[in-house]
Amino acid sequence: RCTPRRSGAAGPSAGQGRAAFLRFFEERHGHRRLPSAPVRPRGDPRLLFVNAGMNQFKPIFLGTVHPRSELVQHRRVVNSQKCVRAGGKHNDLEDVGRDTYHHTFFEMLGNWSFGDYFKEEACSMAWELLTEVYEIPRDRLYVTYFGGDPSLGLSADEECRDVWLHLGVPASHVLPFPLKDNFWEMGDTGPCGPCTEIHYDHVGGGRNAAALVNQGSPDVVEIWNLVFMQYSREVEGNLLPLPQHHVDTGMGLERLVTVLQNKRSNYDTDLFTPILDAIHKGCRAPRYQGLVGDADVGRVNMAYRVVADHVRTLCVCITDGIYPGFSGAELVLRRILRRAVRFCSEVLQAPPGLLASLVPIVVDVLGNAYPELTRNASQIKDIINENEATFLSSLERGRRIIERTVQQMEPSTNFPAEVAWSLYGSLGFPLDLIDLMLEEKGISLDSAAFNKLVLEDAERKAGGPQAGQPGNTNTHLDVHSLAWLQSSKVPATDDSPKYAYRLGQQGQYEFSPCQATVLMLYRDQSLHKEVGAGQRCGVILDRTNFYAEQGGQDSDQGYMIRLGQQDVLFPVESVHLCGGYVIHEVTAVETLRAGDQVQLFVDEAQRLACMTNHTATHLLNFALRRVLGDSTEQRGSHVTAQRLRFDFDIKGHVTVEQLQQVEQVVQDLIQKNEVVHMAEVPLTLARRVQGLRAVDEGYPDPVRIVSLGVPVENVLTCDSEAAMQTSVELCCGTHLLQTGSVEDLAIISERQLVKGISRVIAVTGGQAKEAREVGQCLATEVDSVSLRMKQRITSIPEMQNLSKEVGHLTKVVASAAMPQWQRKELQTILKALQRTANTAIKKLELQQAEKAAQILLAKYCNQPVIIDTVSADSLSILMKVVNQLCNKSPGTSVLLLSPQASGEVLCACQVSKNCIPTFSAADWAMAVCTQMEGKAGGSLIVAKGSGNARGMQGALTTALEFAQSKL
Repeated sequence: RCTPRRSGAAGPSAGQGRAAFLRFFEERHGHRRLPSAPVRPRGDPRLLFVNAGMNQFKPIFLGTVHPRSELVQHRRVVNSQKCVRAGGKHNDLEDVGRDTYHHTFFEMLGNWSFGDYFKEEACSMAWELLTEVYEIPRDRLYVTYFGGDPSLGLSADEECRDVWLHLGVPASHVLPFPLKDNFWEMGDTGPCGPCTEIHYDHVGGGRNAAALVNQGSPDVVEIWNLVFMQYSREVEGNLLPLPQHHVDTGMGLERLVTVLQNKRSNYDTDLFTPILDAIHKGCRAPRYQGLVGDADVGRVNMAYRVVADHVRTLCVCITDGIYPGFSGAELVLRRILRRAVRFCSEVLQAPPGLLASLVPIVVDVLGNAYPELTRNASQIKDIINENEATFLSSLERGRRIIERTVQQMEPSTNFPAEVAWSLYGSLGFPLDLIDLMLEEKGISLDSAAFNKLVLEDAERKAGGPQAGQPGNTNTHLDVHSLAWLQSSKVPATDDSPKYAYRLGQQGQYEFSPCQATVLMLYRDQSLHKEVGAGQRCGVILDRTNFYAEQGGQDSDQGYMIRLGQQDVLFPVESVHLCGGYVIHEVTAVETLRAGDQVQLFVDEAQRLACMTNHTATHLLNFALRRVLGDSTEQRGSHVTAQRLRFDFDIKGHVTVEQLQQVEQVVQDLIQKNEVVHMAEVPLTLARRVQGLRAVDEGYPDPVRIVSLGVPVENVLTCDSEAAMQTSVELCCGTHLLQTGSVEDLAIISERQLVKGISRVIAVTGGQAKEAREVGQCLATEVDSVSLRMKQRITSIPEMQNLSKEVGHLTKVVASAAMPQWQRKELQTILKALQRTANTAIKKLELQQAEKAAQILLAKYCNQPVIIDTVSADSLSILMKVVNQLCNKSPGTSVLLLSPQASGEVLCACQVSKNCIPTFSAADWAMAVCTQMEGKAGGSLIVAKGSGNARGMQGALTTALEFAQSKL
């Protein structure tokens, strides 16, 4: 069914190799074939991207799968999973292009067994597929197995070794390796187990390459990893056997195809060659030759690999709903796109549009396996082209800025941090890209100074002393400077251009440019006509399109340039209003003077995010009044690009139902896509509007009114009640032009600040969607635990694991960004589940203790001393057994030991009150546990401790001798 590997020079195609894998497990071994999950993780905030085939099966491995979930039915499964490793713990981004095998996107072929087959069948299937279906020469394959770890009490996985030997693999090709190579763990806790890896020798020729396995040699590479999950790593670090064994295997398609097609590089296979050919046709660089390192002059071959890899990642991510953006996975994808664009433009000398022109080629290569790519090809091209155009403009300007700065630098000096900061903050240059461009010129960045700027920016955003408060000597005009400006007839700043924006034909916001004149500079509480390079100062302009922090809305950010000097950027880090003057906090990259003509560029993404959240705040204010009553009054708000905060007064507490109703009212307004009307009117006229929402603060005259869905002139009509039915507020902030652009709103926090005043925090758009996904995922996990808790459980460890799961979920639910109404619901359920689990554990422990006590009472029948070993799952149970014995035989002193699977021995004892103070339980336990190289503690009557199993027999003798000496 698969083209035999040796049937032709090229070998089977990648599509044939993938299909053969899936058919082999589906038809020959009864596996259920599943489609790939999207690379955007569903409801898992810990992951940026799906980075392994097992991600979608985590609930099965963790034992948290919902009893009614389709996952419960899975026993044998096979699929080809789309994976992205860029950002987060698994990050291959910076390595891509430098060698011939790293990728940001790859396909993981995998087969799984959930409590079905185990080591023998898994190894046998793998060997059959590789040697009989793919016809890979057996003498080129080497297998590894776990060699054991004495420190963890784990012996070598001889079962796995013997399976391979039985399959006919020569002993010289079956190799043991330690924990770091052949023991797989999902995380710090949870399912884990030994693994066996299959390695391929590209050279062959009858040689023995065992010494090169796991040594980083490009000649001998791992192609398949088979993980046998048979343990659970507990919080304490110890390993316990899992009640069900699972198999999780993963084989990278790219590496497999390299083997099947007799290639030495993944990029020489038909997964990449059509893309590389298309790149060559679309650029002015020489044809791809597969060169690396110093041999790759001008890094042309690296550029080919970067572009070919990154365009695959872009196609897959955009198809699965991850778009280039400004945080999380979206930010990573933005970096990937910009990295690809730069290599296209600067190294391959390709015209704009090359990257998007490769999309049909990628669809041809991957579309049969992932048909969703074919359906989204047009959208992928549009998004790539739009982002490329934006970045190319910034890239050209950034390149000129770097070259101009380098020309002006003294020899053997570091690149100035303030210039790098302007590129980073104003043009969106990733720091690694700046480093790369400087590295090409043999120059280093002044990292210490740059890191200082980063720290200051973080403090400013966190609201520290740099945040434009009175302590900031560059943005808060002192009384004397303000008086001088006014007496010198320096005009106040005209900031009306901040409202100059409109919706374009494609539905995108277009912000008008603004040209201004520097009136004065402000630094260290004094006015200046000139500020030197590298200094931070406040810039006062005659006009601006920047929004200054006011009305609870964060200020804009962006940059300014001098007219006629396009290559010098002055980053605007914050903007503040003082006495009618707008002060722009700027780091001067070059000398800045009063009278300079400048052009202003607002960070449009940050502005649009603030506009979205400010309009959403008005929707929320209206919804709270609609649900909680007209007496609900705003007490404060704060709008940032990331989220919005709203304080209001309320009698009592906000209920779960009210939070849901508030969100629903907002959703309805978003769905209506109401027009947001804005106009300036005389303050006296505005005050007459019935239902007007305003906070207790001074307003300018005229004042700006923001009305949702109703034109301002209608609101102002005498006796109009329009403002009673919609949101009408006095507000100087910047807003969307239609409510539909909010997309979604989720309240992710609600708490009382003081009695009678509550605070909500909400997110909008994509963040709201993610919050709902997280909430749904956690609700499913809680429902799963709840159903499993209702099953009749008689095992204490099983119930304890459920209790731990409830505790873990409680912490996750408390901290996750999710709808607050759902958080409250889940917290109520989890609290009840925790009580149920605790009660059940106590009941089971008591039953086990009573049973053990009855056996010992019958065995020793009223003897003054009982010393023995018993089976107990915990120290708590052991103490209960001792207590039961002493209650039923008051004159008896008892010491019990309980050996554990981990090699530890638990000790518990209780002394009869008749023997005190001669006989001390604490001394008794200490003597016994010391014999086992352990510790103990307690009182005269009861004590407990633990030790090592190697000294247990001697400890029993010590226990008896100690008791006899005291009685």
